[in-house]
Amino acid sequence: MRVSTRGEVDSFIVMDVMTRAAELEAEGRKILHMEVGQPGTPAPAKARKALTAALEADSLGYSLTVGMPELREGIARLYDRWYGIDLDPERVLVTSGSSAGFLLSFASLFDAGDKVGIGAPGYPSYLQILKAMDLEPVVLETAEAHRYQPAPGDIAGKGLDGLLVASPGNPSGTMLDRSALTELIGAAHDEGTAFISDEIYHGLHYEERAVSALEVTDDCYVINSFSKYFSMTGWRVGWMVVPEDHVRRVERLAQHMFICAPAASQVVARAALESMDELEENRAVYARNRKLLLEGLPRAGFRRIAPPDGGFYIYADVSDLTTDSRVFAREILEEAGVAVTPGLDFDKGRGLGTLRFSYAASTQDIEEAMLRLKAFMEQRVTVDS
Repeated sequence: MRVSTRGEVDSFIVMDVMTRAAELEAEGRKILHMEVGQPGTPAPAKARKALTAALEADSLGYSLTVGMPELREGIARLYDRWYGIDLDPERVLVTSGSSAGFLLSFASLFDAGDKVGIGAPGYPSYLQILKAMDLEPVVLETAEAHRYQPAPGDIAGKGLDGLLVASPGNPSGTMLDRSALTELIGAAHDEGTAFISDEIYHGLHYEERAVSALEVTDDCYVINSFSKYFSMTGWRVGWMVVPEDHVRRVERLAQHMFICAPAASQVVARAALESMDELEENRAVYARNRKLLLEGLPRAGFRRIAPPDGGFYIYADVSDLTTDSRVFAREILEEAGVAVTPGLDFDKGRGLGTLRFSYAASTQDIEEAMLRLKAFMEQRVTVDS
C-alpha cells in the first residue's frame, strides 16, 4: 500500500527509553524514572471528586467545540490570578491537550511550505508535527549566553512565517524575562512573523514567575495545558488563547479535526482550577527535588548544567563524559537503574553531548536516584582509570 512522506518522522527517543525501562521493570528491576516529563502526582482530589459527581448526573456527551463555558471562564480568571490580565473568555478555546493546540495553530496560521522557527534545544514534537504538516521547520541553534532561548538576532533576515517559543523551555527549564520576551516579540512583529507562545510549564517556577506573551501583546497565539502544573497528563486537555478575530477560524478547524476536547477531562480541569492549595504543595515537592539535583548532579560528576528557572527538568552538557548520549543513557539505565533522556531528542546538532534529567518524581525516588548516579559515575571512573 502506498504511503505519504508525512509519516516519515523521527521516533521520540524518550519513549524508547520508557519502553526499555518497562522491560527491565517486568524483569523485577526497580527503575527510577527521570526520563519522562510527567508529574508523579494525580489530578487534584477535588477534581477527581467532581468527575465522580458528573458521571452520576450527566451523560458527558459532546461539549461545544470551543469548550465548556464554565471552563473557559475559569481559565480566563486564571490569567487574572497569575498575570493580572483581564482576558475575555471568548478568546479561550479548550483543546485535546497542547498537542491539538499546536496542530490548530499551525493549520490556522500557515500554508504548506511556510517556514516556522523553533529553538534547539527544544521539544522534539514541534519539529515532527511541522514536518508532518508539510511546513518547513527552521531550527535556531540557541546559545548558552541567551539561556538556550531564541534571541532577536536568531530570527533577523530568516524570512520566517512563524516563531514558536517555549518559556520555561523543555529541556532547559530556562525562561525569558519580560524584557527579553518583549524584544523577541517585537523582532517577530517587525519581521512579519507570527508568534506562538508555548506556556505549558507556567505555574512551575521557583524564583521569578514566568511571563505570558499576553502581557506583552494580544497579537499572538498562546498554548497551555492542564498536563504539567495541574498534574493531568493522561486526561489530554489544554487550551489556546488567540486574537479575537481568529477565534472563529480556529473553531472551524477544531470542529472537523477534534469535534471537542473530552467532556470528562473538561469537568476535571474546571475543578482543578479551584485546587490551588494542593497544586502548590506539588510545586513545593518539585522545588525540593530541584534543589536535590542542583546539589547532587555536580557531586556525581554532571557539572555543566543549564539554570532551570521553571518546569521540572535539568539539561546537562555531558560532552566531557561521552561522545554519544544515547549510549551513555543506556548504560545509566542498564547499570544504575535510572532512566534519563538523551539530548538527541531535543537538539539534533548538539544532542549527542547532552542529557535531560526530570525531577517530577517523588522526593524519595530523586534521593535514591542521586545515590545511584553517584555510585555509577564513581564506578565508571574506576573502570576507565
